[in-house]
Amino acid sequence: MSTVSDVASAALLLTGALFCLLTAVGVLRFPDAVCRLHAAAKAQTLGLLLILLGAALQLPLRYAVPLVLVALFQLLTVPVTTQVVGRTAYRTSSLHTPSLVEDELAHRIPPEERAPSAEG
Repeated sequence: MSTVSDVASAALLLTGALFCLLTAVGVLRFPDAVCRLHAAAKAQTLGLLLILLGAALQLPLRYAVPLVLVALFQLLTVPVTTQVVGRTAYRTSSLHTPSLVEDELAHRIPPEERAPSAEG
């Protein structure tokens, strides 16, 4: 049983670390804040949850509560943070507009409430 949990834990830890590495690459490569938010929010959260699950397989049961609290804190704070950062990026016009497929905030935030675009 120990070998099976060790292999499963190693697989979860390595997969989580890979997602965290891909997050870092995405944050460096994507052109603007909104695109970077997708990498930071989605892949980083999945990577952290996989790492926590892999750690949970190796740790005694008494550490389950702190691990669950870390996971819940991550799941509750990341959507709020990305929403605030995304709205701020939109209002300051620090977007890479060619990458937008549809501007869903155009009817909610008039152009006069946004900063002038840096793209000209």
